[in-house]
Amino acid sequence: MSINIVSISGNLGAAPTLRQTQSGMSVLGFSVCVNDRRKNQQTGEWEDVPNWIDCTMFGTRAQSLSQYLQKGTKVSIEGKLRWSQWERDGQKRSKIEVIVDELVFMSTNERPAAAPAYQQPPSYASQPNMAPQAAPQPVYAQQQGYAPQQYAQPQYAQPAMQGMYDEDIPF
Repeated sequence: MSINIVSISGNLGAAPTLRQTQSGMSVLGFSVCVNDRRKNQQTGEWEDVPNWIDCTMFGTRAQSLSQYLQKGTKVSIEGKLRWSQWERDGQKRSKIEVIVDELVFMSTNERPAAAPAYQQPPSYASQPNMAPQAAPQPVYAQQQGYAPQQYAQPQYAQPAMQGMYDEDIPF
């Protein structure tokens, strides 16, 4: 049995490239910079050393995400390693890349330019048998200047513990 799982987070080094295969499948290629922390033997100080990881995503998700990913976007990805080998100009070449299964945006302070704006849900107060509902918080509340709402903590009933002592517990 083999396990091939990769999980990394970092920033995109350049704008991703979207291509189509001959069969019409979308292929999104991008590189993620993952820093290693190493101690410089000459100066004795810690420094970041970048590692560039090539990543590839396939299908409709690749096409959809291509409009939101841009250089510098901080992401967390999960996928599997794939080794490829080919020959170009008489020389054998190879590379290891991550085939992306999951991608999560890690930057909350930046909204992608193509992200849809938050829309207010319709009011149900005028419709019969429909109670008015509070509007949900927008995804990008911090950017729009909304203050988070304060919600009351739920009050839970405490079980009746009167008359129960440690010696009453059978273990």
